[in-house]
Amino acid sequence: MTNMSFSLVPHYAFREFTDIRPAFLKGLNLRFLMLDLDNTIAIYNKNEPIDSAGKWVDEIRSNGIELFFISNSKRKNRVEDFANEFKIDFIKAANKPSPAGILRAMEIKGYRADESAFLGDQIFTDTLAANRAGVLSIIVKPLSLKNPFLALRFAIESPFRAACTGKMQEGDNVQY
Repeated sequence: MTNMSFSLVPHYAFREFTDIRPAFLKGLNLRFLMLDLDNTIAIYNKNEPIDSAGKWVDEIRSNGIELFFISNSKRKNRVEDFANEFKIDFIKAANKPSPAGILRAMEIKGYRADESAFLGDQIFTDTLAANRAGVLSIIVKPLSLKNPFLALRFAIESPFRAACTGKMQEGDNVQY
């Protein structure tokens, strides 16, 4: 994925982060998975991860894939608290869709774009930042759409989610 692009279309789409299995990532020769935090791994206004997050993080890591949080959050201690709980390095206030945070994380950890991916819940920040950085972009449905603004944004993003050719889903009825 070394070519940088202004595309809003993700390379892969999953229902939720726990649907992403180590075998899928390893099959793409990925060694470094960067993660958005809010509404991807944790609900915006909750101070604890969803129940399945710890087991998933352990499974990904035990398969030789390094994780790294890249968040736009500027909330005091939020990113640090989650990063400490999972023992994952982080960059906060990343200003996505700028690719700078993604590029910096790869530089810090010594990974190339072709062995890296970024996972997030927003097309206009996460997918765009990943594509601009030249890494594989993976989108998931936001964990919560209770906020009217988030629900509207998700609706506006629908055409770009629909254009994704790498939809990874179980069953035929899953909607993004």
